[in-house]
Amino acid sequence: MEQGGEGPDLLLMLHGMGATGAVWSPLCADMRAGAGTRWQGRWLAPDLPGHGRSAAQDSYAIGQHAASVARAVLPHIQPGGRLVVLGHSLGGVIGLALATGWFGVVPHRVFAAGIKIAWSDEELRRMETLALQPAKLFPTEAEAQERYLKVSGLAAVAGAAASVAARGVARDGDGWRLAMDPRANAVGKPPLSELMTLARCPVHLGRGGNDAMVTLEQTRSLDLEAVDLGPHGHNVMVEAPAQVRDWMASFA
Repeated sequence: MEQGGEGPDLLLMLHGMGATGAVWSPLCADMRAGAGTRWQGRWLAPDLPGHGRSAAQDSYAIGQHAASVARAVLPHIQPGGRLVVLGHSLGGVIGLALATGWFGVVPHRVFAAGIKIAWSDEELRRMETLALQPAKLFPTEAEAQERYLKVSGLAAVAGAAASVAARGVARDGDGWRLAMDPRANAVGKPPLSELMTLARCPVHLGRGGNDAMVTLEQTRSLDLEAVDLGPHGHNVMVEAPAQVRDWMASFA
């Protein structure tokens, strides 16, 4: 778990499917350095259920994800402090679910980057198939890390350090596997429009300008003021943490 900072306000950072909280390391380092307009408060970047070092669970529906995250973050919320959620991809969808207030916490504001909005039937079937497959074993940690970086979209990202790759794999007997529970692929198509309608706090959407998973037009179908976060790909928070930091600061 990545955490740091001080003060009553809390920034909760939620990673995407297949990744871990370590993908927020570049942004955490940026905040520790105090570069630019820094976050004035604490930050927390946990591993989602079934990812990294977090335990697996029976269901990975968005509501179950949100309930688990809310339980984990509740002890870290201070009286009078604001909770701001920054989610990437799947983490952004969980942020939208938390924005409804149904899970025991009500964020002050939610930022979500890189949410995949358009899902084909074929894509949904593929996710269901992946959820039923056993975890593939690799003979060495290095091979497992290479696979992790590939499936998480981090293989070509300069900011994806060795520590990021290490959190994405786990020992399994005589071999190594991805730390993600394969069943975590069974998220299903999230009800994004409904979650946006039910939000009890401001929600801001964005994407890397070169994100192949979602277009700006699709993102603006949910948030008319959604923005491109520079000429970056899906993992914009790793490629350009300062861009994400400044995006949040523009609404402070």
